[in-house]
Amino acid sequence: MNKTENVIQQITQSGLLPLYYNESKDLSINILKALYQSGIRVLEYTNRGENALENFKALKTTAQQEMPDLLLGIGTIKTAEQAKDFIALGADFIVSPIVSPEVAKVVSDHNLAWIPGCLTPTEIHQAQELGAKLVKIFPGNLVGSSYIQTIKDIFPDLLFMPTGGVEPERQNLKSWFGAGVSAVGMGSKLIKSNLIEENNSEASSDYISKVMLLIQSCKNS
Repeated sequence: MNKTENVIQQITQSGLLPLYYNESKDLSINILKALYQSGIRVLEYTNRGENALENFKALKTTAQQEMPDLLLGIGTIKTAEQAKDFIALGADFIVSPIVSPEVAKVVSDHNLAWIPGCLTPTEIHQAQELGAKLVKIFPGNLVGSSYIQTIKDIFPDLLFMPTGGVEPERQNLKSWFGAGVSAVGMGSKLIKSNLIEENNSEASSDYISKVMLLIQSCKNS
């Protein structure tokens, strides 16, 4: 299995792609450890602040030393330049909030998975033409689960992952998985900032583990 297939398989098996950014390198590493401890094996760090490159480098080092089976991707990649910078640091996959042919090409040249953010059928079609196997519907709360149910049949070969507005509660998750999504992207609803700031990684891991179990039960019901 190549890396692209492995990334997509890991995301769809767990049904969850956690994503986060923190200005602090130490807190970013603590969050990484809490996620890993709770059973997460694939996650997205987001390129949303000036320390993103430096922090990602530290996360990659930590992962290589302590978490050899972790797939660490980078999100909010909008330019080919950004994609190249993070791939050089060892990003395992690239997530974009947009459909960018330039980013798609860089990622494809490196044989990595590219997960673009789409909203309209035209964007979804463009993403598929550019080689995407899994698309992020973003912002998910803008369209809701019924939207995915409606458009899914037009793109039978694509996998869908809503991000934004996904709630860690049964009714919400059941509606998404019932509509046919393969996974959900989750940030602040999964990673509780108060627990991180209190350095309470045990409570943080416990909470993430509970959400993961809930996702599995909604995904399989």
